[in-house]
Amino acid sequence: MASSMKFLCVLGLILLVGTAVDGAGECGKSTPDNEAMKLAPCVGAAQDANAAVPGGCCSQIRRFSQNPKCLCAVLLSDTAKASGVQPEVALTIPKRCNFANRPVGYKCGAYTLP
Repeated sequence: MASSMKFLCVLGLILLVGTAVDGAGECGKSTPDNEAMKLAPCVGAAQDANAAVPGGCCSQIRRFSQNPKCLCAVLLSDTAKASGVQPEVALTIPKRCNFANRPVGYKCGAYTLP
């Protein structure tokens, strides 16, 4: 009886660890850094609040607007920072793309989505 209980505990631990490793993060199974690579068309607009936002950038950002957790994680990622993205400027992109259903007021770290 003790050995079968031990087996069940070990099996439960393996399943728990496997779920944690394979579980979805802010952006599903992709990392925010990987998703940030897809936002190359947005770099200029994420560095200068007065720069026009290219259509390709708006297309990419639209995918993230439905998932504000992922959008925040991407815009605050190490990859975005290394690209010179300014979070306070980058977070204005959904508004600058004129998305009506953007997550207005969503807290993104120290920033709030306008």
